[in-house]
Amino acid sequence: MSTDKHQHRLAGLEPGNLLAFLALLGLLRSLEEAEPAWFPRVAWTVGELPTRPVLNVAVAAGKETIAAAADVGVTRLASRHEFGPYKDLKLAPETACQKLRSAAAAGDRYLADLWAALVSDAVVRERNKATEVEPTPLCLMFGQGHQHFLERLSAVPRERQPPDRKAGRAKVSISETACLREALFTVWSRPDATQSFRWDPHEDVRYALRATDPSDYKTQHGANRLAAIGLSAITVVPQRRHAGTTRLAVLGGSRNRASGSFSFTWPIWREPASLAAIRSLLGHSGLADPDTRASLGIVELRRTRRISFGRFVNFTRADAVP
Repeated sequence: MSTDKHQHRLAGLEPGNLLAFLALLGLLRSLEEAEPAWFPRVAWTVGELPTRPVLNVAVAAGKETIAAAADVGVTRLASRHEFGPYKDLKLAPETACQKLRSAAAAGDRYLADLWAALVSDAVVRERNKATEVEPTPLCLMFGQGHQHFLERLSAVPRERQPPDRKAGRAKVSISETACLREALFTVWSRPDATQSFRWDPHEDVRYALRATDPSDYKTQHGANRLAAIGLSAITVVPQRRHAGTTRLAVLGGSRNRASGSFSFTWPIWREPASLAAIRSLLGHSGLADPDTRASLGIVELRRTRRISFGRFVNFTRADAVP
């Protein structure tokens, strides 16, 4: 790998973590917003273990500069995360339709992408005697344990700095740039007492065979800020199932035909790719074919499953797909 400031190994973004993958998408989107002339691209170090993404930019930029630009991009884009009185993705079809149309009419590509990644007014369900649109399967919270998805999607990317770490004389303050730099360029230690979206497999709160309270976990705040922006790249669409029902599908997502369980799959590729190219790879119809994957420069696929235990829902660590 080149040692100049055009390439940077993103040591914090593991290939088997959904939060890390969404953070990678958010990094690209944020840099495109803040510094479009950088033309950010990402490839994976498939020949250099452990496998990690490598950020390529068209100008010489150090890690501090990249983190600062990402913060500028996240802050700008997060200002569009306005959801009014809605705390959860429990929207009536007419409300969802109005939000989608207003976002498109505003001429704001990011806002339109964001709403198109959350709901489709063409897929509805009956819940508690009310008709609601089906939310993206990447939404894991609906008020259980006072966890509200839209409330967090608005608040987390706007919270530039996490609370002070530790207490008393050991108290440590961290800047917004340092927080993002940690998430991108260092192995995660998850030191922050901030809200998250349950996309990190580390947040699985099962108690079995655990000596400590697993619900007492902390987060990597910079990664969650980036992932909140990266979600906008995962567009949802209505999909007719074999039983004649319509469910919400997402780029990279699939459902088991028998159980209806949801999984999300992303590629690991060897050549630098833009955010637009990555979205195309996620939606490519031929990824099940090894020859097609090879022609696209994809060396493997990673797949995570959505699981639930009691009231809480999580994603598993993503395994390599045979």
